[in-house]
Amino acid sequence: MVQFLNLKKINTNYAEELKEATASVIDSGWYLKGAATKSFETKLAQYIGTDHALGVANGLDALRLILRGYIELGFMEAGDEVIVPANTYVASILGITDNNLVPVLVEPNINNYNLDFSLIETYITPRTRAIMVVHLYGRACWSQNLADLAKKHDLKIIEDNAQAIGASVVTGTGVPLKTGALGDAAGFSFYPGKNLGALGDSGAVTTNDTQLIEVITALANYGSHKKYYNNYKGLNSRIDEIQAAILDVKLKYLDQENARRREIAKLYCEGLSARSVLPNHAEGVSLFEEPLSDSHVWHIFPIRTKSRDLLQAFLKDRGIQTMIHYPLPPHQQEAYKEYNQYTFPLTEQIHQEELSLPVSPVHTDEEILEVIKMANLFINK
Repeated sequence: MVQFLNLKKINTNYAEELKEATASVIDSGWYLKGAATKSFETKLAQYIGTDHALGVANGLDALRLILRGYIELGFMEAGDEVIVPANTYVASILGITDNNLVPVLVEPNINNYNLDFSLIETYITPRTRAIMVVHLYGRACWSQNLADLAKKHDLKIIEDNAQAIGASVVTGTGVPLKTGALGDAAGFSFYPGKNLGALGDSGAVTTNDTQLIEVITALANYGSHKKYYNNYKGLNSRIDEIQAAILDVKLKYLDQENARRREIAKLYCEGLSARSVLPNHAEGVSLFEEPLSDSHVWHIFPIRTKSRDLLQAFLKDRGIQTMIHYPLPPHQQEAYKEYNQYTFPLTEQIHQEELSLPVSPVHTDEEILEVIKMANLFINK
């Protein structure tokens, strides 16, 4: 049996450290906004390379709070537009609509599944205030052209960095920056299955904007800078001390675990016999043929085939778990009926064909080679 994700096995690697960290919190008698939270926020900011990091309740709240912060600062107002990839997870869209902002869905690049930068300018209107980039599947979504375009139109760049913590790209200055430090602000999720996963829900915001983080800090604490005095109609969205302590431990191992994910991706890229199932196959030579690149941390290893459902059943029958990310795009969800009339052919193709193969820091070479063997058996039959 090859499990898609074995969280127990992942966390067993540092079980004693996690137990010590949680025991320390219990013994402290302080369970919110204490020393563990401060330590993690400081280390996260240092790791990402930003001036500020704020722990919040989850990744969705991180995005909601960033946009709400810009509204409170007067940069946005209800009815303003945020450009966002059409093929993202629904949380990206929820963060926008929860603030009475308008998501403007844009197709991805079919060869890398990230936002197609060449299309963005055609969607910019007088109401556009931001571009939300999603580093989908762990692959950095960035280019200097994107930064230049945002500057030209005075747009904020918000990173949905739920899946790509630890990825980095070389910017126009020649300096490598990590995702989460590329745009104006970034939202993180530490859902247990993420590359940096808590033992429950939690998230974070990173930014270099001191004014923005001050507003978000208050918004996440009932809208209050000072207890019982409320400046804003805020939320209750705080990371708790135990999750912060757990993440503080696990952050030390993130680069090591991402490196293992890259090794597994390399095995897949070299071993899968049909290049047509790999991302970027239409381009011939692809970034996915350089799977050890720092720009990808392989939160998901996605393949794509018109026989997706048959392949998934074939692998399941042979004891190999897979997942689909995601079976239904946001514009086809019942929650967004107002978008059901729209058609996004590339997005729909990806969602109809994508299959995620097992990839985690605790998968063995033998397990991955078995997945490759069985996938090739199906593909080549």
